[in-house]
Amino acid sequence: MPCARLLLQRSHALYRRTVNTWSAVGAAFNVQHQRLEHLKKNVGLFGVSELSSPAGFQMALCQALREAEFLVHRACTHPPGAVTVETFDQLSDSLCKVADLADFVKVAHPDAAFREAAEKTCVDIGTVVEMRVAELFMLDFEISGIHLDESKRSKVVALNVKLLDHYNEFLSGSQLPNAIEKQVLPEHIRHCFSIDGNRVQIGGLHADSPNELVREAAYKIFLYPNTSLLLCLDELLACRHELATLVGYESFAHRALKGTMAKNPENVMKFLKSLTEKLSDRTSKDFMMMKEMKKKTHSTNPVNQVMPWDHAYLSGAIRTEKFNIDPSIYSPYFSLGACMEGLNHLFTQLLGVSFQTVQPKMGELWSEDVRKLALVHETEGLLGYIYCDFFRRPDKPHQDCHFTIRGGRLRDDGVYQLPVVVLMLSLPPPSGKTPSLLTPSMVENLFHEMGHAMHSMLGRTRYQHVTGTRCPTDFAEVPSILMEYFASDYRVVSQFARHYQTGEPLPESLVSRLCESKRVCNAADTQLQIFYAALDQVYHGKPQYRSTTDILRETQEKFYGLPYVYDTAWQLRFSHLVGYGAKYYSYLMSRAVASMVWRQCFLQDPFSRMMGERYRREMLAHGGSKEPMLMVQGMLQKTPTIEDFVDALVLDLDANLKSPV
Repeated sequence: MPCARLLLQRSHALYRRTVNTWSAVGAAFNVQHQRLEHLKKNVGLFGVSELSSPAGFQMALCQALREAEFLVHRACTHPPGAVTVETFDQLSDSLCKVADLADFVKVAHPDAAFREAAEKTCVDIGTVVEMRVAELFMLDFEISGIHLDESKRSKVVALNVKLLDHYNEFLSGSQLPNAIEKQVLPEHIRHCFSIDGNRVQIGGLHADSPNELVREAAYKIFLYPNTSLLLCLDELLACRHELATLVGYESFAHRALKGTMAKNPENVMKFLKSLTEKLSDRTSKDFMMMKEMKKKTHSTNPVNQVMPWDHAYLSGAIRTEKFNIDPSIYSPYFSLGACMEGLNHLFTQLLGVSFQTVQPKMGELWSEDVRKLALVHETEGLLGYIYCDFFRRPDKPHQDCHFTIRGGRLRDDGVYQLPVVVLMLSLPPPSGKTPSLLTPSMVENLFHEMGHAMHSMLGRTRYQHVTGTRCPTDFAEVPSILMEYFASDYRVVSQFARHYQTGEPLPESLVSRLCESKRVCNAADTQLQIFYAALDQVYHGKPQYRSTTDILRETQEKFYGLPYVYDTAWQLRFSHLVGYGAKYYSYLMSRAVASMVWRQCFLQDPFSRMMGERYRREMLAHGGSKEPMLMVQGMLQKTPTIEDFVDALVLDLDANLKSPV
C-alpha cells in the first residue's frame, strides 16, 4: 500500500538524519571495554558504598535487618490499614535492596569472594524473610495467612521454612548428573559423555546430537528415577497443598492463580485443552514430518517411531532442510552497536524515551565490559538506569535474564525512587576492529530482555513490591514477548541492520526466510509446552494419592503425542516446578496476549506514537498494582476470552504477522 511505503521511506529518512545523534550509544557497545583507572574513589557496586569489598555485604545485611526489625514491630503493633501496606512496602524495599543485589552478584561477579559473600547474604536474608516476615509484604494478605489465629500462623511460617528446604533440595538434585558403568554403553558413543574412571557421567539430554543412540542413552540415563528426589517432590507438593488449604484454598493452584489473568486452574485447563484441540491436526502433521525425517537420518528404529528424545533434533533437521538458516550470513548485519541504536530509535519513536551513555564511577561495576545507560524521557527527564552486562566471560552463566536491583517507588518525601536493573546476556565481545556480531536468536533475546527493562523503567507505582516486572507471572512476559514481534518485523529491522563493513542493508528476503523457519514444527513445539503446563497444573491440583510418575505418564498421553518411556522420571528435571508452581502456562498465555497486542495495535504501524503512549499508560505503568486483565482490556479496548487467547496462538502458526507494503 502506498501509505505503508511512505511510512517506511519516512522512517529511513528519519533514521539517516538522527543516527549521528545516537552514535555514542552504538559506539559504547561496539568498542572494547572502558578503562576506569583514572577514577580514584571506590563508590562500591551500583554506588552502594558498603559494597566496595565483599565484607560490605554483611554491613548492608545488618542495616537491612535492623530496619526490618523496626518495621515488623510497627506492623504488628498497628491495626491493619493503609499504614500497614505502606509499612510492608518499606520492609520489602529495605530487604530487596540487599537481597536483589546479592541475588545478582552471586551469579555474575567474576570475583569468587564477592560471589561467596553474596551467596551467604542470600541465604541469611532468605531465612529472615521466611521465618520473620513469612510473606507479609504480599499485596493480598489473605494468601499469606495473616487472617489466621496465632497457632495457624505459626504453622504457615513453619510450612514456608520447610518448603524452603524442599526447594533447595529439589533444585540441587534436578541439576545433578546420573552415572552408569561405562561398559553398559556401546564403546563407540562413550566419548560423547564425560567419563570418570569406570563410570560415565550424563548431565543432560544431548537433545541436539545427530546420533540417535546418544540421544536415547542420554534420555534414559539422565531421566532415570532417583528415589530420594521422588520423595522430595512428593513432600514438596504435599507441603504446598497443606499450606494452601490452611489459608483457605482448594489447592495450591487456586492459591497461586489468585490475581492472575487466568484467575483459577479451571480456566488454565480450559485454555490448555482448547489449544490442544485446535492444534491437533497441525501437531499430527509435524510429527509425521519428523517421522519422515527420521527415515532419512538412517534411524536404528525399524518402525521409525518418533520418540521424545527425537523431538528437538528432528525439528531442527527439518528446519535446516527447508530453510538452511546460516547464522553467519546474518551476523555481519547485526553488530551490537547497530542493534542498540535500533532499539534507541524504536523507543524514541514509540515512547519518547532514549538511551544516554553514563560514565561509571570506580568500583560501581563488577566488570569493565559492563555498560551503564540512563533512560531519559523527552519531557519527563531521567527515568532510571540500565546496566548492560552483555559479553561472555569466564565463570559467567550462559543465560539471558533481567535483574531488578532497585524497584521504583514513591518515597515519603514525594520523590520517585528511580528503578535500577541489570540485563545479562552472553554475547561475543568486540575483538580488535570487529564489533560484537549477533546471531538472529541473540538479536531476539536482546529485544526480549529489553522488553523487561522497559517494563521496569516505565513502571510508576506507589509501592516497589508491585513495580515493573513484579506482577502476575502470566502478564510479566507480555512486554518482553511483544518485543520479539518488533525484532521480526522488517520495517523495524531495516532501520538498523547494516553490514558492519560495507553499510549494506540486510535484504528483506533474509528476514522473511528467518520468520518462516520459526514456524517449522511450531505446533509440536507448542504442544510440548502445553504438556509441561498441564503437568504443572495437575501436580498442584487436589492430591491424587498416586505417584508423580503415574501422573506424568497419563498427562503425557493426553497432552503430548509422543510415548512415555518406561523407567524415566522427567518430572525430576522439571526445575520450573519450584519457580513457577502452577504458573508454567504463563508463557503461552503471555504470548497470546502479546500476539493480540501486536496484531491490533502495532502491525499496521510499528512506530505508532499513539499506540506506544497507550501501551505505556495501560500496560507498562502499573506493574502488579492493577489487575492484569484490566490492563489488557485497556490496551485492546475489549476483554479477551480464553477462545481469543487460543485463536491468537493458532493464528501465529499460520500467519506472517507483517503489514502489507
